[in-house]
Amino acid sequence: MNAYDILKERGFVAQVTYEDELRKAFDDGMVTFYTGFDPTADSLHIGHYIPVMAMAHLQRAGHRPIALMGGGTGMIGDPSGKTDLRKVLTVEDIDHNVACFKKQMANFLDFDESKPNCAIIANNADWLRTLNYIDFLRDVGALFSVNRMLAAECYKQRLERGLTFLEFNYMLMQSYDFLELNHRYGCTLQTGGDDQWSNMLSGADLIRRKDGTPAFALTFKLLLTHDGRKMGKTEKGALWLDPNKCPPYDFYQYWRNVDDADVEKCLALLTFLPMDEVRRLGALKDSAINEAKRVLAFEVTKLIHGEEEATKAQNAAEALFGAGKPSSDAPTTVVSAAELAEESRLVAWMARAGMTKSNGEARKAIQQGGVSVNDEKVTDPDFRFTAEMLADGALVRKGKKTFHKFVSEK
Repeated sequence: MNAYDILKERGFVAQVTYEDELRKAFDDGMVTFYTGFDPTADSLHIGHYIPVMAMAHLQRAGHRPIALMGGGTGMIGDPSGKTDLRKVLTVEDIDHNVACFKKQMANFLDFDESKPNCAIIANNADWLRTLNYIDFLRDVGALFSVNRMLAAECYKQRLERGLTFLEFNYMLMQSYDFLELNHRYGCTLQTGGDDQWSNMLSGADLIRRKDGTPAFALTFKLLLTHDGRKMGKTEKGALWLDPNKCPPYDFYQYWRNVDDADVEKCLALLTFLPMDEVRRLGALKDSAINEAKRVLAFEVTKLIHGEEEATKAQNAAEALFGAGKPSSDAPTTVVSAAELAEESRLVAWMARAGMTKSNGEARKAIQQGGVSVNDEKVTDPDFRFTAEMLADGALVRKGKKTFHKFVSEK
């Protein structure tokens, strides 16, 4: 299949420029494309995973990906979809985050330099941090219409609250990135999330106007539930790809518990399973859909954390929700004697372990009859752990889907 058609069949494509021309470019030879990542944190999250998977599909089809780290643009902050000015990070923070991103990218893309479509990691700090502002305005700024920029969707909602000139420059910076990658690597396609459409149009237009050569923009659908809510948010926050921020078990359980109506879409977007198998699993109904959810959770966790961690997560889930017994692979907090002496309340430890956002939320869950310890329902909001209880391990369950094991320090 044509690489573009692969993405379209799996549900990635949101918007595209010059669709027929781009499809022909994919047929005619290797296309070099890029996706940008602003390093505002020290880990990728599930929102980045859609464009990363699309990059992997395109590379498997013979095309060359560039993962562009925003070491330069990250010092400004993308205003797209934001109602407030982003925190401006230090150079040291940005460089650290870029290094973390690079390490995670290696899990998805092939960086074997012996291959013609070897993935490239670039950093726009290499050209933006040393850019001469006067030269930039004369060479690039003259090609941008302020009227068109103000009409762009990425700026509209910020205009009401106030848009800084710092952020106003972001579209020019991102467009210049595309031009620079075009000159350095022959990059002719920018890909990314659909919230980047305005910025990406400007970059493709800059290349076509300045150099008169083909350039394309292709956006991917954002990861939303069937009723339009953003996926990837948990009680503990964002669904990070870093196991220190989101343990593999929690990651597995998120996908194991997605809504029935979202299973087929997630299988198509987040795994490499053949589409025939995706459609077969997605067609399962009632209790049989649980098979599809187990496959989804295992496959996504395996891609992010490796097969060993995915197997551990699956085994822990089966043990706890099948036989109802604690598993050695269950998410666990070790409580020292000193910690127990200082704080023994169940509500406090539930909050510390991330089972709830606060002590108050844990107390409310107990009052509503939704918490048990070792399969015994807790009715007292002031329930406290004892040393004897933790010596054997206390399995705390909140509702049907959230649990955690607390054990004493050996």
